[in-house]
Amino acid sequence: MSVATLEALNLDLDQLNAKLGDAKAEDLIKWADETFGQGLVMSTSFGIQSALMLHLVTSIIPDIPVIWVDTGYLHPETYRFAAQLTERLNLNLKVYQSPMSPARMEALYGKLWEKKDVESLNLYDQIRKVEPMERALKELGATAWLAGLRRDQTKHRQNLPRIGTQSGIYKILPVLNWHSRDVHRYLTEHDLPYHPLFDQGYMTVGDWHSSRPISLEDEHERDTRFQGVKQECGLHLPKTSGEAQSFDSSSL
Repeated sequence: MSVATLEALNLDLDQLNAKLGDAKAEDLIKWADETFGQGLVMSTSFGIQSALMLHLVTSIIPDIPVIWVDTGYLHPETYRFAAQLTERLNLNLKVYQSPMSPARMEALYGKLWEKKDVESLNLYDQIRKVEPMERALKELGATAWLAGLRRDQTKHRQNLPRIGTQSGIYKILPVLNWHSRDVHRYLTEHDLPYHPLFDQGYMTVGDWHSSRPISLEDEHERDTRFQGVKQECGLHLPKTSGEAQSFDSSSL
């Protein structure tokens, strides 16, 4: 599969965001499909509200490659939820994992999540999440990536543009402007499930050791992740200072 670089496509992001910044999610997905074709992929975590993006995108692009990074430490409910949605939506699922097994990682570095410092958590995320995702994008020949990020999820995401770049490819965020009520409305209208742990008080869910139900002491739902030490796992963070500057200067 040929890969069109950022330079080859040469899209004017400022102009595109001015034009499509307020477009309906469906229209932005259709634009991405028309623009990137077979170079377009999407990612999923099979998290609390993942059925939204999976249904929204595959209703328009049924055979789009869906990248799932399996850390090897997910809740049993997540694996069953993934199987349920994969069958129901007939997903073209592409599962990626770290080449380093959990047992080997723990033998070499210990249980990194128990150290509760940013450096250890970042190393964990690099091994189990970031490297597999970067490999997936490369092996699938991705030129653009659809992701279900929303502004109200983390501080970093508040300043993201709907169309940007990361890791040398374009990144499109169809539901960036959606709120929890919009998500609930969509899931209800299409009879789609939340992750089963939602009923146990989880507002966001990742690995079993680094996510918990929300409590009255939490100021934000992301405080329930990564022992409250950080909000992002690294999959959606800029890799270069240029990308960071572009995100920080965005008015969208």
